[in-house]
Amino acid sequence: MTPGRARLVLLLFGVLACAAYTAAELRALGEGPGFPLDDGWIHLQFARNLAAGRGLAYTPGGEPVAGSTAPLWSALLALAFLLPGNPVGWVKVLGAVAYLGGGLAASALAAELGAGRGLARLAGWLTLATGWLVWGALSGLEIPLFVLLTLVGMRLHARERRRPGRAPLALPVLALATLARPEGALLLALAVADRVLRFERHPAGGLALRLRADRALAAGLLGAAVVLLPVALFHLAVSGSVLPTTFAAKASGVHRWLPEGRYLYAVLGILFRPQPVALLLAGAGALTLVERLGGRRDAGLLPALWLAALPLAYGLINPPGGALLAGNFGRYFFPLLPVVAVLGVLGTGRAVESVGPWLRLGRRRLAWRPAAAVLVQLPTIVHLAQGSGRYVQNVANVRDSDVAMARWLAPRLAPEAVLAVNDIGALQYLLPNRLLDLAGIVDPQVPRYIRAARAAGAPWQDGVRRFLEERRPDYLVIFPEWFPELTGPGTGFRPIYGLRIPRNVTMGADELVLFATPWTRHPLARVEAEAGPGAGPAADPEAGMGAGPEADPEAAPGSDGGSTAGAGGPGGEVPRPPLPR
Repeated sequence: MTPGRARLVLLLFGVLACAAYTAAELRALGEGPGFPLDDGWIHLQFARNLAAGRGLAYTPGGEPVAGSTAPLWSALLALAFLLPGNPVGWVKVLGAVAYLGGGLAASALAAELGAGRGLARLAGWLTLATGWLVWGALSGLEIPLFVLLTLVGMRLHARERRRPGRAPLALPVLALATLARPEGALLLALAVADRVLRFERHPAGGLALRLRADRALAAGLLGAAVVLLPVALFHLAVSGSVLPTTFAAKASGVHRWLPEGRYLYAVLGILFRPQPVALLLAGAGALTLVERLGGRRDAGLLPALWLAALPLAYGLINPPGGALLAGNFGRYFFPLLPVVAVLGVLGTGRAVESVGPWLRLGRRRLAWRPAAAVLVQLPTIVHLAQGSGRYVQNVANVRDSDVAMARWLAPRLAPEAVLAVNDIGALQYLLPNRLLDLAGIVDPQVPRYIRAARAAGAPWQDGVRRFLEERRPDYLVIFPEWFPELTGPGTGFRPIYGLRIPRNVTMGADELVLFATPWTRHPLARVEAEAGPGAGPAADPEAGMGAGPEADPEAAPGSDGGSTAGAGGPGGEVPRPPLPR
């Protein structure tokens, strides 16, 4: 098969994978496309304000905030509002295009590192067959863009390291990756170190370490600074820190000097389940890069450094207690999966060359490589097939909670009413009201109140209560399980409407509740039931707590279980349910 046809077949496979997940969603849920996490709606809200000329703002009022961890992704998504049709559909198209580019980039990186043509193709296949990356392509999140930019940046780095005379593009591309995910700053630093610390073969044997800086490196650093400086200055002006406010909400600093073993074990599980064979071989790929140091095929160590350093870095800031700072379902580590694929195929290179293309059985010759490639990919393909059910269940959980609450509130809630909420995504995108962010994602105030309460020896919920008393919202939309001391009897918060989330594996708790506050200024309007077959009685917002409609639990195929993982509660202070099995 020619290289062009091989790439075409690879892309067709990726398109079919995205189409299969989308078809499963539309068939099971019977409505327009949605997102498997509320975070997708957050990015869409930032993009809508950008498209409207309000800059990096989140609220309808257009106040600038430093809450976007992916300003480059938000800027790309703004294009969706300039195109006809539903922006959600265009967001999924943009994600799918970046995902397909990531598959090609993984193949190109493997080839640049010295993998043969067949093994390089296998790296691309493993990348596009990874179910979590298909999930990411359709999630509205920045995952596919970050994957694409990191892979392209690592390929350029390997090429420039071998041939220093080339245009210094690697560091600016990795700076762009930092604008897609802040973890890109770590990869950028590793690339600089891998460029400066060079190994040479010593005449007496062994390797000699040399420090080497040249004009190309200086030009690359200048290009990276040009990319990063405007956003860093914006964050500094808005929040007083060059980091997005999300960092303070999800990580409260370095907690230890060495990561906990159970944390690293959990990260290994995140990487092993979709790519078990490649992960087992990735160590051999890293050793292959070490073996080539100082020689003609020296391509540096950047992919191996990235694979090792990201879990270690997150392990240092992982909060104590039961929380697991890995993102929902481990999504902070999904960008490492293509690197696992690349290093995995690279680790088999010497064995493949040694055995050759044929195995002899008596007088017969057997072409063993296609069968071996199938065996390597088989667990990943199985995980991909199972992933469509997980994806559909995630979309259903978001639809049955945040989206359903926003739709229920839309005809009842006065536009002037202020909501304090756990999840700011769908509620802000679908409602015109001003929101108070209790998770501290776009507003750093709540984590500060929580830290002040804990410093005074008080429960962290006292900090939230003080914040609410000062801001005086009309209503709360929260998971009561997160705030038992805040929403119990005698607190002044009265439950009005609740939504049970069937078969919840996505949201922070199984029930989302609307509470009236002691400061409610805008009562909910009464909405008469729509006429027509099956119309039930109108909901009376003053009648007290009522259970919201439950979705048919059979409408969404099964999941592999578990709940939201990541920073616990507001400010990462409260343990959250563990990562799903």
